[in-house]
Amino acid sequence: MEKRGIKSYVIRQGRMSQAQQQAYREQKEKWSLPYEEKALDFTETFPGLDQVVLEIGFGMGDATHQIAFENRDKGYIGVEVHKPGVGKLLDQITKRELTNIRIIEHDACEVVDRMISPASLAGVHIFFPDPWPKKKHHKRRLIQEPFVTELAKRLKPGGYFYAATDWDDYADQMLEVLSANSLLENGFSGFADHQSWRPLTNFEQKGLKKSHEIHEVFFVKK
Repeated sequence: MEKRGIKSYVIRQGRMSQAQQQAYREQKEKWSLPYEEKALDFTETFPGLDQVVLEIGFGMGDATHQIAFENRDKGYIGVEVHKPGVGKLLDQITKRELTNIRIIEHDACEVVDRMISPASLAGVHIFFPDPWPKKKHHKRRLIQEPFVTELAKRLKPGGYFYAATDWDDYADQMLEVLSANSLLENGFSGFADHQSWRPLTNFEQKGLKKSHEIHEVFFVKK
């Protein structure tokens, strides 16, 4: 996959709490992986764990640490460029004594392209990516070709792609792009049922209070 010129995100600095700053300062080196132009060896990253899930854009990490806590037999790699979110997740990793999460602070497209080997992932999570609502910005949306194909190539046979959004036309785009991909098949007829193991995030709860409809897609690698 060629290096993309158009970014699917903007770096919003935001304010970090003292706890987030401390965790970022003291725990980043321990639980983060540097961006490198070589594939990760998951047996070294997560010794003893044979299933690794990639989460792109974990935000404040609310769902990330909860899922990892409930599935300690799996490794989770979270990719995020929002420093307060990274700091908060590092704080939760420490508080919950989690050893099965690693963080990469870098462009997700380059991470997938350079650091994730083909047929190596058990799953991919993309929860509430930036919808880029203006039509002229739709080209910045993350879930579109060819990125979906690159992700699909990195799934093991039987691995899954799970995404959620509260933006209607983005949901339609997700379903269309994923349905057209020859490497994936829909686990449902249309949009997916909510997966009970995915906790609701604070962002999602705020959307529900505003009567936003949540759409989920769940596809499996053929």
